[in-house]
Amino acid sequence: MEERTRRELLGAALVALGAPREPKRAVPTMRRKDFEAAYLRLERTGELAERARALWAIYQSCRLCPRQCGVNRLKGEKGVCQAVSRVKVSSAHPHFGEERPLVGRGGSGTIFFSHCNLLCCFCQNWGISHRGEGSYLSDDSLGRMMADLQGIGCHNINVVTPTHCVPNIVQGLRAAIRLGLRVPLVYNCGGYEPVEILKLLDGIVDIYLPDFKYTDGAMSEKYSSGAKDYPEVAAAAHVEMHRQVGELIVDENGMALRGLLIRHLVMPNNIAGTEKFVQFVAQKLTRSTYVNIMAQYRPEYKAREYPELSRRLTTAEYQQAVAWAREAGLTRLD
Repeated sequence: MEERTRRELLGAALVALGAPREPKRAVPTMRRKDFEAAYLRLERTGELAERARALWAIYQSCRLCPRQCGVNRLKGEKGVCQAVSRVKVSSAHPHFGEERPLVGRGGSGTIFFSHCNLLCCFCQNWGISHRGEGSYLSDDSLGRMMADLQGIGCHNINVVTPTHCVPNIVQGLRAAIRLGLRVPLVYNCGGYEPVEILKLLDGIVDIYLPDFKYTDGAMSEKYSSGAKDYPEVAAAAHVEMHRQVGELIVDENGMALRGLLIRHLVMPNNIAGTEKFVQFVAQKLTRSTYVNIMAQYRPEYKAREYPELSRRLTTAEYQQAVAWAREAGLTRLD
C-alpha cells in the first residue's frame, strides 16, 4: 500500500477512536555505549561455533521449519521451500520502510533471502519467495555483506525470511564478527518457526521481528500452502522469542537494541483473526509488547483467485482492528 494511503487509514482509525488513548509509560531504555550484541559474547566463549555446527548438521535431514521435510539439503535435495544448503540472496541494502526503532537515519541493514517456508498466495515479494529470484553466494561473502551494511551506517543487520537458511546466516555472522560486526542482529521472519531451532538462536539474535499471520488453522492451510498448524506453532514461537529477548529496549535516540517487535497484517474479512491475536499478546506475552498493526495489505500474486482476498482493506476494517487492540489493553502500538 502506498505510504499516503497507509497514513490515511491509520489517521482515520485513530481519529475515530479518539487517539491517543494509551497511558504514558516509560519505554525501556539502555545507553548505546552499554550495549553489546549478544552474538559477540557467544563467539568469545566458543559457543557460537558449536551452535553453527549443530545447525549445519540439520541440513542432512532438514527440520529447520515446522514442515519437517527431512530432505538432505547438503546433497542438493529440496523440500517445500526449494532451497539447498548454499545461501541465495535477492538484495541487500539500507531499508527505510521498517519500523521506526529499526530505521533511524542510517536505515535498517536488510538482507532479503530467496525462497520461503510459508509460500503465501498473497505474497508481495512472490518473485523472491516463490520463484527464488536471487544470487548464490558463500557464507563468507554473506558475512562481508553484513559488515559492509554496518560500514555504510546501518543501525542493525536485518535478515529477512531467514528460517530456511539459518545455518548459513550463523556461519556468515561469524565471518562478519571477524570483520568487526557489532550492531544488533534482527531476525525478521514469518512466525512459522520451530521452538527447537529458536532455542539454538538464543543468545545469537538481539531483536526478533516475527509476523503473526493467522489465528485460524483453516485460513493458514488455505492461503499459506497447507500450513494448517501455523497458529499453534506461531504462538509457541512468539512465547519463546519473548522469553529470550523480552520487551523492546531502545537507546537514548529511540533506536532498537534488543527485544521483540510483532507484525500483524490486518486482512480483508478478518482472515487474520485480529481479535484473537491481540488477546494472545495481552494474555500470553505482555500488554506493553511492541505490536505493529499493519494496514498495507494489497492483493498480490494469486490473491485475486480468492474473492475474499481480492481487494484492499477498508478504513472500517482497520478501525476495528485498532479498536480490538485497544480493548485488549495493548499499549505499545505502532
